[in-house]
Amino acid sequence: MKNQINFNEMTILNLQKLMDGGELTSADLVEYYLGRIQIFDRSGPLLNSVLQLNPDALSIAENMDSERKIQGRISLLHGIPILIKGNIDTADGMETNAGSLALKGHFADRDAFIVSRLRKAGAVILGKTNLSEWANFRSSRSSSGWSSVGGQTKNPYSPDRSPCGSSSGSAVSVSANLCSIAVGTETNGSIICPSHTNGIVGIKPSLGLVSRTGIIPISHNQDTAGPMGRTVSDAAALLDVLTAYDPEDEITEYCRSKNKISYLENLDRNALNNVRIGVARNYFGFHDRVDEIMEEAIDLLKKAGAVIIDPIEIETKDTYNKEEFEVLLYDFKDDLNRYLLKTGGPVKSLEDLITFNESEAGKVMHWFGQDILHKAQDKGALTEDNYLSSLKKCREFSREKGIDLALDKYNLKAIIAPSGGPAWKIDLINGDHYGGGSSQPAAVSGYPNITVPAGFLSGLPVGISFMGGNFSEHDLIGFAYAFEQICRARREPHLVESN
Repeated sequence: MKNQINFNEMTILNLQKLMDGGELTSADLVEYYLGRIQIFDRSGPLLNSVLQLNPDALSIAENMDSERKIQGRISLLHGIPILIKGNIDTADGMETNAGSLALKGHFADRDAFIVSRLRKAGAVILGKTNLSEWANFRSSRSSSGWSSVGGQTKNPYSPDRSPCGSSSGSAVSVSANLCSIAVGTETNGSIICPSHTNGIVGIKPSLGLVSRTGIIPISHNQDTAGPMGRTVSDAAALLDVLTAYDPEDEITEYCRSKNKISYLENLDRNALNNVRIGVARNYFGFHDRVDEIMEEAIDLLKKAGAVIIDPIEIETKDTYNKEEFEVLLYDFKDDLNRYLLKTGGPVKSLEDLITFNESEAGKVMHWFGQDILHKAQDKGALTEDNYLSSLKKCREFSREKGIDLALDKYNLKAIIAPSGGPAWKIDLINGDHYGGGSSQPAAVSGYPNITVPAGFLSGLPVGISFMGGNFSEHDLIGFAYAFEQICRARREPHLVESN
């Protein structure tokens, strides 16, 4: 029977029902996804979303099948194949290189905290995904989804279009049904944008909900890993596992002080009933057809019982762009230097990385350079007044005078805005051509943000973002799920085998 089943678009819950009933094994599912990766990702290559495969994936799946027979299912992720972004440490046969040739051959000596959580839950680490090199913090002319190790990742809805970055490979692999779910990371928009442009659900958690230990950093003030799935329920199931207190990451103290409640408990079709939702109109207007899709989404929210407050504004929009970049430059130098010192490889600092790239310019910089790396290297210590004042403004303008003010002023439970514009044409010479988006307030404040498919524009996905106050994931997941159930905008991309 398993050979007659098309596993594409199946939710984790449905896959578990098949495995619990003996109609499917984890090994079957791993082989299924490996076959699709070979056909649609490696041959050509076409999508180019998978950076490397776990050589032990099949044997791990077989072990998970054996464990299920002996003790039953240990979690909702038991035996589920998952891909993780290429900047996350794994102590196995896979490198952790952030897409950079400078870290080629770097094998972590232990798992990232979130990877250990996934293994404990019985998930099968299928491989690592391609990404924008150094999580898109190398050049102001970078192309999202391009790395010197993996090349250019492509959008499954239109291969000439950008997958957005930097968690491009994770988003593409989920959308193209090359895995069940995936993990991405975000500093500013790197979960939301690729999820939106590839027609999937992405959750950017509150800073402190998910451990950062063992993830190649940009900024300890904004970095977080998060789930990417085809449905809200799949993403919520993954977030359940990722969320935990990590003694090595003090920011996760919140998780120790709060009782663990499954996000799956908030999957209620009626979650929007009588809920006040604000429409952040100052994040509209960058594309008239995106606005039309958003108007349709607002009508659906009303039908679901939401009380729509329209318009509202996040009043500090675009008032701290310079300060955010300053903070990221300082943080990147300090955080990356700390990470590289532990790798044991020849590149032990940002300065070493810049020197390596210059020595291998023909391989690393034939499309674009490393101006952002130079700007970061020029920064001083995190005690400098420029850093401290920039960080203070970012926090104040994104939190108290930003999202918090809007929520309080209009008595809201959530704020909605378009996640972004349609995917642009890939341009390796000039770089990305962003058409607009709304990820900055949640990214800089450290507050949660969820994007859900809302419609299509000329065959390209468009998402709607749900933002809320700090650690409001439970509410937002409920709202996103209720919207998803009435909108049903997700469409499987049509993939054609390479000749």
